[in-house]
Amino acid sequence: MLSVAQLQERIDTLFPGLLGLKLVEVEAERILGTLAVRAELCTSGESLHGGAYMAFADTLGALGTIVNMPKGARTTTIESKTNFMGAAPLGSTITGEATPLHRGKTTQVWQTQIRDENGKLLAVVTQTQMIIAAA
Repeated sequence: MLSVAQLQERIDTLFPGLLGLKLVEVEAERILGTLAVRAELCTSGESLHGGAYMAFADTLGALGTIVNMPKGARTTTIESKTNFMGAAPLGSTITGEATPLHRGKTTQVWQTQIRDENGKLLAVVTQTQMIIAAA
């Protein structure tokens, strides 16, 4: 399995790196990451944009799939649903915890709970990842 450092290096030059996603823990049953709420990621109301929540969670779920799929396979998100419960203000840091609901041969379903620094639930994202076999 890829380490936290290996996965972080892989995403740093891509969109998740631009977001500022920092991986904390990578296990087959759990992916944990953080994101600092910067002005560039906020709405005019100085709270984290909904799209940033979704991109953050999508990345965590995709990484969970990556560490659980066969070598050489690829993955892509085929469905995602987000429920928002609260706002993350500018200057705060959110934490996302992705856990698998289903890990099949052709699809995996991951749920990410996003919380603020006090543990308050801000959003829940459930996504389905398709696994594309190695050519």
